[in-house]
Parts: sequence; C-alpha cells; structure tokens
Amino acid sequence: MVLGARLDDLYRTFDHVDSATDPVHIVRRYPNAADREVVGFCAAALAFGRVSSVLHSIESLLGVMGPDPAEFVRDFEPVRDSARIEPLVHRWIRGRDLVALLIILKRMLRTAGSLEEFFLQGDDPSAPDVSSALDAFCRRALETDLREAYGRRMPARPGVCYFFPRPAQGSACKRLNLFLRWMVRRDAIDLGVWTRVSASRLIVPLDTHVIRLGRCLGLTTYSTPGWKMAAQITSALRAINPVDPVRFDFSLCHVGMMQACGYGRPQRDQQCPLRGLCHPAPRKRTVRGTARKRPSIRKKP
Repeated sequence: MVLGARLDDLYRTFDHVDSATDPVHIVRRYPNAADREVVGFCAAALAFGRVSSVLHSIESLLGVMGPDPAEFVRDFEPVRDSARIEPLVHRWIRGRDLVALLIILKRMLRTAGSLEEFFLQGDDPSAPDVSSALDAFCRRALETDLREAYGRRMPARPGVCYFFPRPAQGSACKRLNLFLRWMVRRDAIDLGVWTRVSASRLIVPLDTHVIRLGRCLGLTTYSTPGWKMAAQITSALRAINPVDPVRFDFSLCHVGMMQACGYGRPQRDQQCPLRGLCHPAPRKRTVRGTARKRPSIRKKP
C-alpha cells in the first residue's frame, strides 16, 4: 500500500528524541516508572492550548511536586499541600482542580498500587480497543470524594471532570489517549512504561492536526470531532499496521503543527510530505469588489 509506505517514511523522519518540542520530553526526564506514570498523566491532562503555555504549566506543577512526583502524590495532604497548588492556573483549569486531580491520583496509587493497575481493573483485554476500559477508568476516578478540594458544596460539574472525559458520552478523549500512547508504546518518542496493554488496542489522540490530516487523507468520513471520528481514523491506520496503529500519530500531528498540510489552505499540498496521497479541499473563490446580493423579499399583496 502506497499510503502505508509513505506513512512509515514519515514516522522514521520524526522518530527521534529531538524531532519536535513536545510535553512527553518532560516525562522522559524521570527514570523511575512510577514517576513517569504520574508525570505523564499530569502532562497529558494539561496538554491543551499553546505549546509554550502547556510546557510552562506542567513545569509549574512539577516544581511543586519536587524530584519524586509519585511519592509526592502518595503522601499528598490537601490541608498541608493545597496552598502551593492553588495559585496555579492553566487556561480555565484552576488550582483547586489540580488539587482534586492529585487526590484522585493518590487514591489510584493507594488502592491499586499504580495507574496501570487501576486502569486494568476496568479492562477486558479481549475487547478490540480501550474504549470500555477508558470509560470505566474515568467513571471510577470521579467516584473519589473530592470535598477536600472543593468544599462541602461541590460544583455540579467540577473542573477536574475535564481530565476524565468518557467515550460513552462521545468524547474523543484526546489527552487520555495521548497518555496511553506514551505509556503503552515504546520507541524514541513513547516510553513503554506499561506492559499489559496491547498497542494494537490504542485509539489515536484526536487533535486539530490529526483531524485535518485524517480528512485530507480520507481516513474519516466524519465532520464532527468525537470518539467515532477517532475510532474511524484509528481503524484506517489499523488496516495499515494492525499491531501498532497509533505509531503514526506523532508524525501526523507534527506535519500539521508545521503548517505543511494544505487542507483548506491556498498552498494546497505543495509543502505536504504526503503530497499526491492527500486531497485538500478547494477553497471557495471570491471576486474582489463584489458582494452577494441579498435575496429580495416579496411583500404579500
């Protein structure tokens, strides 16, 4: 398959540590697997917005957590430690939402021993993908008592819920799938910390760039982002590589970040490394100096 060969070439282009600035490089600084789990989840949870803002927010949180993040989470006491967390802000996420996140992660570590084990407790390894496991993971996470973060009068939907979206509710779960990619896959980019989840069951993290490339390459027929689109793009990639369908995610995403994809742009596919395989939509032509006439409205006699 021509597309598969070109995607493999693109994958090899980006499969080295210094290929692009990415939050996963922060996670790689920690040699301990337990720390990589915790830092990876926090980094993926905050991976929305400008890259510079994302990296700054992750570093600010890690600055509070210190050199042993997993140990910090296990011993986290909201009464003692919240004062250092609450000033942190990332877009609409407030400090108390991060406090709630740490309370949830603490419960996972205390009850299951690791985030992987907590995930596996809701997983059926015979399922074709991780959708049901992710759904159970998020549902069980939000069963945690969070009054120490939000007080007795809990908000109807506290901000921490943003970190735990559910496939059953249609969410693409981009940041959770990103976390799973980091934890499950192993190459120059991804860390392979987890050993009991198959890479073949992962779902592509659906962001703006993957949506653009997915539509341009004909990997999806959906126009609205959500779990169905993510699953369809993954299914198309799984047909190319059944063992490791999301191996192409990092390279596809960064083609979009480099503005090389011409989908819906005047340049079309002139700068695209997948040129000839993609089909960017033609732009609507407008004539300068002319305006559309408004349709006349007949008055009823």
